[in-house]
Amino acid sequence: MLTPMALIALGLAACSTPTDSAPTGSTPTSSTPTNSSGEPAASEPAETGTVTIYSGRSEELVGPLLEQFTEATGIEVEARYGDTAEMANLILTEGENSPADVFFAQDAGALGAVAEEGLLTALPNELLELVDERFRSPTGEWVGVSGRARVVVYNTDALTEADLPDSIFGFTDSEWSGRIGWAPTNGSFQSFVTALREIEGEDRAREWLEGIEANEPSVYEGNNPALDAVIAGEVDVAFINHYYLMQRLAEDPDVTAANYYLTDGDPGALVNVAGAGILDTSENSEAARQLVEYLLSTDAQDYFATETKEYPLIEGVEPDAELPSLEEIGTPEIDLSDLSDLDGTLELLQEVGIL
Repeated sequence: MLTPMALIALGLAACSTPTDSAPTGSTPTSSTPTNSSGEPAASEPAETGTVTIYSGRSEELVGPLLEQFTEATGIEVEARYGDTAEMANLILTEGENSPADVFFAQDAGALGAVAEEGLLTALPNELLELVDERFRSPTGEWVGVSGRARVVVYNTDALTEADLPDSIFGFTDSEWSGRIGWAPTNGSFQSFVTALREIEGEDRAREWLEGIEANEPSVYEGNNPALDAVIAGEVDVAFINHYYLMQRLAEDPDVTAANYYLTDGDPGALVNVAGAGILDTSENSEAARQLVEYLLSTDAQDYFATETKEYPLIEGVEPDAELPSLEEIGTPEIDLSDLSDLDGTLELLQEVGIL
């Protein structure tokens, strides 16, 4: 089990955004497909059975994708939805008695935490090798299925890209006093701080947090409120994930904001993943494998690229045309499994007086 401090940290990380959280409940997400006459279509329920997924991604977001999986394979899906942290804690609490076959998380840290407890089984190499090694478990227990880049979103009426520093550390300069928005209780922000500690070390991470805090940032509950503040001109910049603005631009191309992508391995260029792993206690491991395989299919990757505006992670599927490529961003060198180390992140945020 995780330590009490880590469980508290995961609980704080559950303060995520509406697109990736939903009330917990055991909900069938699909029905048996039918043919043109309305009769059940041919499938092999006796062999494939039902796959149970604990999803840290909301039903609104991934329910249609799971329905597509059932239509394609004939495998029924029973989904339990909740915050990623909530689902991770549930799996850790249930242990060997968990009914889950697949854990679908919005954050690699939660997958790493469950893997560290020996609750995920090794995935087949043919699945792992579909994804760049940066975005999968180095020991093979989980695989990323979509990517989300950290960005600095800025108000385009107040700034141009040329006005922004070339490193996340540049925002500790006093010229940014009163101009920054952040969401320190948000899970994606805490994952970034964990990554910052891993990449730059504890002292450097503390220095960044203290520098931003000295600039009196405005505090928001999540990425969308921070984005709203930038658009409204309450702050000039905010630290969020890239797809929040991309989704907003799809609704209104005239919003006064743009994403700024840091590059060259800067910690601010972190690309985290949503990913999946199979529980080692799964009673239907073949159906579970097929579900993970489907999440890495062209159809599913197209769904992530077009519907959620995230980065697809397999070759042959392109991200939204407005996004820089992952190669252009140049993500920092980090094992995303290490984002499970939330103990030190929570302690550091408390010591600096941010939480």
